[in-house]
Amino acid sequence: MIPRRLVVIGLIFAVLAAVPLYGADYYTGLATKIMIFGLAALGLDALVGIGGMISFGHAAFFGIGAYVAGLFGKSGIDEGLIVWPTAIAVAALFGAVIGSLSLRTRGAAFIMITLAFAQMLFFIAASLPALGTSDGIGLPHRNSLAGHSLGRAVDFHYVVLLLLAGALALTDFLARTPFGRAVDGIRQNEPRMGALGYNPTIYQLACFIFGAAVTGLAGALVANLSLFAAPDNLHWMTSGTLLVIVILGGVGSLFGSVLGAAVLIVLEEVLAEVTDHWMMILGPVLIAVVLFGGNGLAGFLLRRPHGRTS
Repeated sequence: MIPRRLVVIGLIFAVLAAVPLYGADYYTGLATKIMIFGLAALGLDALVGIGGMISFGHAAFFGIGAYVAGLFGKSGIDEGLIVWPTAIAVAALFGAVIGSLSLRTRGAAFIMITLAFAQMLFFIAASLPALGTSDGIGLPHRNSLAGHSLGRAVDFHYVVLLLLAGALALTDFLARTPFGRAVDGIRQNEPRMGALGYNPTIYQLACFIFGAAVTGLAGALVANLSLFAAPDNLHWMTSGTLLVIVILGGVGSLFGSVLGAAVLIVLEEVLAEVTDHWMMILGPVLIAVVLFGGNGLAGFLLRRPHGRTS
């Protein structure tokens, strides 16, 4: 029997792969946006679901990735094999600095200090002329990949799909390694893991850096999608959106980040066409999913008839 989890993942990627075959560029772009925000939320879910670290400043790494892509585009460098690894590295570096300072705290203080770092970067980006101040940085065109242009929506879509699949596979693999098991153990009982000889801060910092790197890649991709890097990518509302996606999709489910992004973004698009007050409708829908879906959408899909998940 194929585990239900793999069936759900296979269906998700089959649908995403089929969108450009049956939809116009608008729907392809919408599906690409879903994957990018799912990738960004995946980085946050690595912190929340595996490490038990609730960050309200993860937009910092999303915005950093976007600005790296913007600065490269401004300088005339558009090779994705240069831009994207650099975005990952810079986001990981900032993750190391922010994480090492934030992990000196716990609980609500940790949430607030991550928020403070993200807002600090937001105001810096909005005030620096080199970063376009509040106007941001425009990209002349999308990055290429090994010399191949990604200007067509369908080409960029499939590259993002492969990157998302790779990031999901890597995150799932790390969660099942001794490292991932140790981080999960620290989340469940930090004093006991410390007594067993593990250094909680080292493991949590490594998890924090990994989550920052994944979200940094998503930031570079969203700048390519919109051809724009703006301070809004660093704003606390973006952090809140990512956290909502994680909770909606299912904390710790990993692939739930894609489900959460799909539901949130599609609902926004549909309801915005119906009324200007679409947020008043979206709010109760999200509350209902969280209350009755168990562990989000992933928990609902994986739940067996007798109540357990597969």
